[in-house]
Amino acid sequence: MGHSHEHSDSNLSRTGRLKFALGLTFLYMLVEAVGGWLTNSLALIADAGHMLTDVAALTLTLSAIWFASRPATAKKTFGYYRLEILAAFVNGIALVLLSIWVIYEAYERWQTPPVINGTRLAVIAVGGLIVNIVAAKLLHHGHQHDLNMRGAWLHVMGDLLGSVTAIVAGILIAAFGWLWADPLCSVSISLIIIFGSWRLIMDSVNVLLEGTPKHIDLAAVENTILETTGVAGVHDLHVWTISSGMEALSAHISHDETVVHSDLLVKVRDRLHASFGIDHLTIQMETIGREDDAIYVCETGSRCFEPAKQH
Repeated sequence: MGHSHEHSDSNLSRTGRLKFALGLTFLYMLVEAVGGWLTNSLALIADAGHMLTDVAALTLTLSAIWFASRPATAKKTFGYYRLEILAAFVNGIALVLLSIWVIYEAYERWQTPPVINGTRLAVIAVGGLIVNIVAAKLLHHGHQHDLNMRGAWLHVMGDLLGSVTAIVAGILIAAFGWLWADPLCSVSISLIIIFGSWRLIMDSVNVLLEGTPKHIDLAAVENTILETTGVAGVHDLHVWTISSGMEALSAHISHDETVVHSDLLVKVRDRLHASFGIDHLTIQMETIGREDDAIYVCETGSRCFEPAKQH
């Protein structure tokens, strides 16, 4: 119960930060869109476009968090935790597609550069930079361990870098008349965003395919179980991610007749929690030479239990 309360408090705090970041981003998106039209700057229009995807991404992130907090049902026994991963995946795809569009537009403008008001471009971009710095600070907490928050943070960081390049482009155009600086800066930031987004997409796909989490060495997990006093063997070992920061493990553990199931299970659970932070365990205990296997489910902070057998 303590774990659920802590998770709820965390949701409340990040939801507040997301809402504030969403409001700031939406308002300045309108400013940059109008500014890009008035100055004829692709860098500003691209930045406004990124902000539009930010608005969609932050809205999607908030929706996913709300759904993830819904209780589990008979048809959704893990609840809606995976919606956070789906939101991160969609955010990553949106960023890549938008960046490709900006690169295409930059190529068109490189061929025939339009007249751009560099001074206005730089001034508007400075405002965008301030907004993005505030939003990035709001979303920075927890983005390393939460794919959904990382997707939202990547959107904002893309905008922040876009604002910096727009400022540089505006200065170069105002000072030297280098109109090519606008499309060049737009391409540079798009490539950076694609690189970050691709990692987000791959991490999301790994979770959806129930791959082993990157920060967990499966061989080390197996050795930790085998080194536990009383364990004779382990097989059918699987470790996967349910949602960001929530890893699960299932395994078959064999032992001799002198070992008490419950005692061995507590030892294994404590070692896995201490070494890898894995708290959601489903373990099938197998006595060597016998067929009376028992399956146990463990959760941190509660006793391991044997689910009711189905007849």
